[in-house]
Amino acid sequence: MEAITFPHGRIRMAGNLHLPIDFDARSSYAAVVTVHPGGGVKEQTAGLYAARLADEGFVALAFDASHQGESGGEPRHVEDPAARVEDVRVAVDYLQTLRYVDPERIGALGICAGGGYAVHATMTDHRIRAVATVSCVDIGTTWRRGWYGADLDAAAAPALEDVARQRTAEAGGAEVATSTYVPREPDARTPHDLVEAHEYQVTARGGHPNAQNRYLTARSTPRIAAFDAFHLVEDLLTQPILLVAGSEAGSLWHSTGLHARVRGPKKLVIVDGGGHTDFYDVPKYVDRAVREAVRFFTGTLVVRERE
Repeated sequence: MEAITFPHGRIRMAGNLHLPIDFDARSSYAAVVTVHPGGGVKEQTAGLYAARLADEGFVALAFDASHQGESGGEPRHVEDPAARVEDVRVAVDYLQTLRYVDPERIGALGICAGGGYAVHATMTDHRIRAVATVSCVDIGTTWRRGWYGADLDAAAAPALEDVARQRTAEAGGAEVATSTYVPREPDARTPHDLVEAHEYQVTARGGHPNAQNRYLTARSTPRIAAFDAFHLVEDLLTQPILLVAGSEAGSLWHSTGLHARVRGPKKLVIVDGGGHTDFYDVPKYVDRAVREAVRFFTGTLVVRERE
């Protein structure tokens, strides 16, 4: 693994480039960009998947989102879907500069919100030849409809009033407000997946000093609120897609709904007994997702004849 940087406009992005065990710089490899969940960093599950893909012969790049982790960008802790999608595109830019990466054989794999971002990037950047998601989440739709997708989009509108008042206060000098990706103190009403996410994110299980479990409320929320990772997916996603999710995940509706909408080559794998966060680090579920991803990318990242 090599620590690298690459540009996103004026921002320097920080990444970890995972190389195959028998890496030969004179060879040509397929490559995969791995995209971390909201609130995550490259050293967590995105790095785990990148390392496992490298073990299987791929070049794999895990990186910190702009404004997060070790990547640059001010202010800190901004969760901007448009920027997160562009992060994926500039990661592809970087991979295409590497002489040992075949520019025609680049894919993307995203976990949780990173799955939604990876899909949106693939829809709009056809240099990405195939996309895989694990425990996929569209962060905008989740914010509006709740973890289980049971609410109406309009139910989220009152929260935007609170955010507007907070931004006005901050413009007048008030302290900048932050919110959490996962609950600080889960209670009996907290969905099981988010209890698990709390355990992963803020304990020794998966916590990392650069993953601070917060984003800037007044700056990030309006950008998240209207985001739809899958808008126009029926027409713009022509590349193959793999969706892996657990049968017990409250987020499963994102994967099943997306699978139903995609018109091109697609595969949905629902793993019996799996929850949302199980696919972050539980060996049984990570192993299954990696097997599916390796099979998928081996079959889809094929050399295409240039016109």
